[in-house]
Amino acid sequence: MWAICKKELRQFFGSLTGYLSILLFLLLSGLFLFVFPDTGVFDFGYADMSHFFDTSPWVLLMLIPAVTMRVVSEELRSGTWEVLRTRPVGLVAVVVGKYAAAMLVVVASVLPTGLYVYTLSRLSAGGLDGGGIAGSYLGLLLLSSAFAAVGTFCSALTPNALAAFLMSAFACFALFSAFGSLSVLPVLSGAAAYYVEMVGIEAHYRSISRGVVDSRDVVYFLSLDLMFLYLTARKLSRA
Repeated sequence: MWAICKKELRQFFGSLTGYLSILLFLLLSGLFLFVFPDTGVFDFGYADMSHFFDTSPWVLLMLIPAVTMRVVSEELRSGTWEVLRTRPVGLVAVVVGKYAAAMLVVVASVLPTGLYVYTLSRLSAGGLDGGGIAGSYLGLLLLSSAFAAVGTFCSALTPNALAAFLMSAFACFALFSAFGSLSVLPVLSGAAAYYVEMVGIEAHYRSISRGVVDSRDVVYFLSLDLMFLYLTARKLSRA
C-alpha cells in the first residue's frame, strides 16, 4: 500500500501541477479570508476563522477532484492497470494507497493555513477559540476525506481524466449541498426534512465546524469513505 502511495505522490509532485494545486488553494482561501468583500475579516472588524471554514469546502470542491482525477483513470488509459494487477499487491491495498496519496496532498494543502490562524491570533485582542478551530479543522479533514473517496471512485469509472474531474466535482457538489436544498422544499417538513438534510455532507460538516465533535458525524464521514472505496474496489475488480 505504501509503495502505491509513494508512486502516486511522486507522479503528482513530479510536475508543477501538484505545487500549483496547493498554491491555488492557499491563494483562494487567503483571498476569501482577508481580501474579498463579504467574507474578508477586515470587513467585519474582528478576527475570526469562521469565514475560512465556510468558504474552504467550495475551494476543495475543485481542488480535490483535480487531485484525484488521474489516480485510476491514468492507469486505465495507459494500460498499466493490467500490469499493476499482476504485482503481488492486493486490490484493496492499491485502492487505499491511491486514496491515501490524495489525502496526503490535501493535508499538505491545509497545513500551511495554520499561518492564517497565527495571523488572526495576533490581530485579535482576546485571542481565538482554539477548541472551536481544532474542531473545524477536524471537520475540514473529514470533509476532504469524503471528497477524496468520491474522486477516487469517479476516477475508476472512466479512463478520461477530464470526465473523471467533472463527475467528481458534480458528485461532491451534490453530496455537499443538494440534500440541504431539498430539505427546505415545501413538500418536506418536520422529521422528513431533517432526515433528508442529514443524508448530505453539509449538515454534518457544519455541526463539527461549530466545535462540537459528535460521534454520529464522524461515523457518517467514515461510512461515506468506506462506501466509495468499496465501490471503487468493486469497479476495479471487473476492469
